[in-house]
Amino acid sequence: MQKITNDDVDVVIVGLGWAGSIMAIELAQAGLKVRALERGPDRPPEDFAYPKPADQYAYAIRNKVFATPRDAALTVRYNTGETALPTRKWGAFAPGTGVGGSGLHWTGVLIRPTPTDLKLKTYADQAYKRGTLDPDMRVKDFPFTWDEIEPHFDKFDKICGLSGNTGNLNGQIQPGGDPFEGPRSNPYPLPALHDTYNSSLFAATAKSMGYHPFPNPSANVSSAWTNPYGAQLAPCNYCGYCSKYPCLNYSKASPQTAILDVVKRMPNFDYKVNAMVIRVDLHADKKTARGVTYIDEQQREVFQPAKIVILSSFQFANVRLMLLSGIGKPYDPVTETGTIGRNYAFLSNGAATLFFKDKHFNSFATAGATGEMFNDISPGNFDDGIRLGFLGGAKIHSSQSTGAPIGTALPPGTPSWGQGWKEGMVDWYDRSMKIGITTTCQSYRGHFLDLDPTYKDPWGQPLLRMTFDWRQNELKLQRYLREIVGKIAKEMKPDFMSESFLGLDSHWDITKYVSTHNVGGAIMGDSPRDSALNRYLQSWDVHNVFVPGGNAFPQNFQANPTATIGAITLFAAEAIKNHYLKNPGPAERGERNHCRLVGAPDH
Repeated sequence: MQKITNDDVDVVIVGLGWAGSIMAIELAQAGLKVRALERGPDRPPEDFAYPKPADQYAYAIRNKVFATPRDAALTVRYNTGETALPTRKWGAFAPGTGVGGSGLHWTGVLIRPTPTDLKLKTYADQAYKRGTLDPDMRVKDFPFTWDEIEPHFDKFDKICGLSGNTGNLNGQIQPGGDPFEGPRSNPYPLPALHDTYNSSLFAATAKSMGYHPFPNPSANVSSAWTNPYGAQLAPCNYCGYCSKYPCLNYSKASPQTAILDVVKRMPNFDYKVNAMVIRVDLHADKKTARGVTYIDEQQREVFQPAKIVILSSFQFANVRLMLLSGIGKPYDPVTETGTIGRNYAFLSNGAATLFFKDKHFNSFATAGATGEMFNDISPGNFDDGIRLGFLGGAKIHSSQSTGAPIGTALPPGTPSWGQGWKEGMVDWYDRSMKIGITTTCQSYRGHFLDLDPTYKDPWGQPLLRMTFDWRQNELKLQRYLREIVGKIAKEMKPDFMSESFLGLDSHWDITKYVSTHNVGGAIMGDSPRDSALNRYLQSWDVHNVFVPGGNAFPQNFQANPTATIGAITLFAAEAIKNHYLKNPGPAERGERNHCRLVGAPDH
């Protein structure tokens, strides 16, 4: 294989999704020479924007903007006693590929965790009696306070043009928003999207039962918006093609609409596509990186030298690159030593589908992040979890899906094909709505990522191996949430109803789509003993490597991860610009058990 070396850059970024794009523009604006490497193709807006149609078969069925198992396969097992087998087709999750990454096809729900979510271990230690929870649970606090991270949530809100109703403004509860959210320093940039019929019905019922519904926080913008980078987003026209689709209308915040058009015009930034990074190259002392190696379109091995390496691929791609490159020590679940691969977590979901003979829902006027939700069932907001012996909670919500015909919900017993299916479509099309849940998922000693000893990728490198299954904590939560959703549904008096919740004997099913909310594996923390990264996403072991993404979460909270990924990336970029560049070096410990960058003030 031919080997070549590129020109030197200050920063090389691996992956050009949300995290990579944020790092690109923030560090380029600081005057650094930045080069991004994306394993997939370029995805400029002209490939999918109006007047091009939203093609359900191409995007939602054939996964046009997702990674293929050939390019990004992994192996899966429930526990260490099993032999892991490779994924042949994406099921439970669908990682993006190409410029924009998963930020191109996401739904657009941009919701923050609560302050309790960020300090979950502290909450659990205070609220639960010793021995109540699973002894293998390994939840941790995020290594920063709400006040430290909130300005970065606020900036990301403005980057995306977040639309919604403010619930807590500087400690003052506001009508119409989430009363349980952490204090915001500023209101939502834009008003909420309009409610659809189903979400109005759901919100009215939930409110009558004592819950506190509020509009889904939406990165599908409700009005024209110019963000802090000067990028312009257009008002959402409620076409409904959001989740699994690029936006036709420049209305959904994505790296393309919010960042890339701006950073592409900067002379000190460039990017290469179809560049498959296979390792981070380290100096002989293994304490610093000297760049990365990738395979280009001509199947040449290319070395990209750089002073700073940013790993900003999909969550488990970041973890795999660290393992392949020898950055940090692999996690061992027996001894609980090592940090790379620990604290992997996914999430579970469930829903009730309600069918009404006398109601008509207009699925041709909706958006991915329309809808209403309530946050009453989250850690610290209710006591039943303490009483019933589980830790966690969920957002309970109702959103209107699109009018796309493939996969349309039909009542139980309707044939799946032929004349009976056609008759069911005639009778029940646009007469159903869902009440769904987005849940927490805790981390456990036996849930982890490592390199598979058997299966390899096309370049001869080990696939990532995932060891994961549902635990009783999450299944108890599912049972509890099913009861709540069932009560709301009953109050709404549907003619028929179907349910999809996990039972107490359920196992994780890799073949069925859940979400793309994978977290953990290279987590942030206060100590190199049990975390891979410090609070600024800097590797404890290789100080010029930073790893922003869902990999940094120590567990999954009951909120979509994108807001937090954006906030922690902005937090890290600020630390790099203001402190690391002035005095590069490894992370040190502060007096109050918090890490700091060399040259940074202690916290």
